[in-house]
Amino acid sequence: MPVMELRVGTPAREVLVDITARIQSALAESAPGLNGMLSVFVPHTTAGVTINEGADPSVARDIIEGLARLVPREAGYRHSEGNSDAHIKAGLVGSHVAVPVQQGRLRLGTWQSIYLAEFDGPRTRTIRLIPLATD
Repeated sequence: MPVMELRVGTPAREVLVDITARIQSALAESAPGLNGMLSVFVPHTTAGVTINEGADPSVARDIIEGLARLVPREAGYRHSEGNSDAHIKAGLVGSHVAVPVQQGRLRLGTWQSIYLAEFDGPRTRTIRLIPLATD
């Protein structure tokens, strides 16, 4: 099965963008009968991907605000581009998640959503979707 790519524009420097529906649509179009896993990978050093609660939008804001407290934007970093905090946050969040898929449908938990975690936007980001069949 082919690797799929999504392009997602982010609206702010730091934001979690729910990409669940876009991933499900791409999966339904390209791998409708997939049984296995879907690897979701973000090939960027200042963005990541994570799974968390999607029912209450305040959770995404709390995550962004919590990471900002843990890794402040201005803290005397050495990196000359001025986005060291974004690199650290992306490292903490990670660049990959794996999601179970059954009959071409994401098998997330009831409250779970898949988020693109932007830490150095606004930008247009790439998300690679790699289907891994078990049948």
